[in-house]
Amino acid sequence: MRKRERENPCAVCGHYHKYEEGEVCGVCGHRMPAVAEKSSSFQVSAFPSEILPEFLYLGSYDNASRAELLKTQGISRILNTVPACQNLYKNSFTYHCLPDNQNLPFEDAIQFLEKCEKENARVLVHCMSGKNRSPAIVIAYLMKSKGWRLAQSYQWVKERRASVDITQAVYQQLLEFEQKIFGSVDNCSAMWPTLSPGVPSFSFGFPKPNNPVLAPAFGKAGASSVLARPAYDIPPQEFIFGAGQAQQSTSASCFDTHPPDQNSKDIPMGGS
Repeated sequence: MRKRERENPCAVCGHYHKYEEGEVCGVCGHRMPAVAEKSSSFQVSAFPSEILPEFLYLGSYDNASRAELLKTQGISRILNTVPACQNLYKNSFTYHCLPDNQNLPFEDAIQFLEKCEKENARVLVHCMSGKNRSPAIVIAYLMKSKGWRLAQSYQWVKERRASVDITQAVYQQLLEFEQKIFGSVDNCSAMWPTLSPGVPSFSFGFPKPNNPVLAPAFGKAGASSVLARPAYDIPPQEFIFGAGQAQQSTSASCFDTHPPDQNSKDIPMGGS
């Protein structure tokens, strides 16, 4: 690297590497986010997501590559769910690497996490992007250790790491694990949660309405207010007050069990 380049350290990690050219930092593994990550509505953080206070953290390989940041959070152990991701700091952290199988070894991972909890050690669970395999491991742990159902565990993790995007195949494995733990699958967990772009939506087994209500789009031009009244398809004359219209209103009411007698006469109120 030329001297001029070494005079300008990376503004993100402080090390000398060609950040703008996409070069991975040889010290901490830091890299420029991909185009897809830049355009995403979720902000990529250098810190992993804290799932359980002062114990369980969830993140990506990029998070696991930042040794100094992990130490500032007190993390001393790392559960690597993707063998393709190298264990970079074996002298500084205790690693546990899961095998590269299509079926996630939930029991193996949970045993390691239970050991960390028993020894009061903070642990990071990570995969390549922190969106699929590692969140599934964390969700399985919550089901086993906390006794939470899949739907509740999924929502807990999703609220703390919005970028979680579990595939249908992995979610099916979680359903089978829920069946194994509780002997049945909860109705709220039966359906694979579908998330609309940019807005977390948890449809755990609830049927979709024929005319679904759109989620409020905050900060967008032309977005309707959540306090706006729905438009009623009622002709204006129905709201005209007067004796002449009262009889029409009465006859058109949906609360009447019997149609009004057209031959009946109104009883005059007051004097002549």
